[in-house]
Amino acid sequence: MKVIVTGSSGLIGRWVCGYLSELGYEITGVDKRAPDFSLKGLTHADCDILDYSRLEEIFCRALPEGLIHLAARTDLDETESVAGYAANIQGIRNVLQAVEKAGSVRRAIYTSSQLVCRVGYIPENMQDYCPNTLYGESKVLTEKLVSELDGGKTEWCIARPTTVWGPHMSAHYQRLLHLIRKGLYFHCGKSKLYKSYSYAGNIAFQYFKLLTVPADKIHGRTFYLADYEPLSLRDYANGLAEEMGSPRIPDFPKAFVRVLALFGDLINKLGFSGFPFNSFRLNNILTSYVFDLSETRTVCGELPFSQADGIRATARWFLENVEKKA
Repeated sequence: MKVIVTGSSGLIGRWVCGYLSELGYEITGVDKRAPDFSLKGLTHADCDILDYSRLEEIFCRALPEGLIHLAARTDLDETESVAGYAANIQGIRNVLQAVEKAGSVRRAIYTSSQLVCRVGYIPENMQDYCPNTLYGESKVLTEKLVSELDGGKTEWCIARPTTVWGPHMSAHYQRLLHLIRKGLYFHCGKSKLYKSYSYAGNIAFQYFKLLTVPADKIHGRTFYLADYEPLSLRDYANGLAEEMGSPRIPDFPKAFVRVLALFGDLINKLGFSGFPFNSFRLNNILTSYVFDLSETRTVCGELPFSQADGIRATARWFLENVEKKA
């Protein structure tokens, strides 16, 4: 089977391409960044999805039967207008048009985000949107464009990944591991905070299943993608510390942590945006969210990796590939 994976150089793209490569798929990876890895059966096509002519050329040359669309602008830095997230708006229009032009795609998975709803808000249905960031608003538009512009010739679904972790995570998410390794990370209070997080190996498996299960199981539907067992942030951090041989993580009272977050807000306002702790991040840390993944589980089946497997693999990767190169 021939598959196009947009955003193939990113974390999820890397893992999805790796999974498909092991199964012998012919993959065209579309990304404006060249990958720093090579895989059997993977051909890289340099392309910004805002460049429709180039995108059409790639689709019509590859004639893929499957599409996993991951390419997007994913940061939360935009403060002026949702139009700043053109890759998530005009980009998806271009992808949909390229799919129609090629005429070969039988199954397409379009990636949205859990942030179509603010952190902690559990929607009543998949059209119950509640974003509190411009990025989230742009992903609402992504979903609406897929639903409105799809011509009906392609089996499709929408995926909403949650926070994804694992080997090859970006520098932003590596910060947590650096802090744990240096003994600078702390727990905010003593309560366990449960979140629907995604280990990278498991989400790659879920994308594969959405690509291959019978059409009546996925067509026109939206799925949250995450590990079925919620992750305890405390257990996750403690597990990483143990695997990396790091100091024991201390507990800080919530009152103290809130004061520290206010200090971080002040530092950020003074222009030091890289300060790693502020009220926004504290709110995300202290907000538990657990999604109902029963439909995803029914369609995708059991996952190949446990949380313990993921923690071991992530710690080993960090020690061998990040810390040694620092």
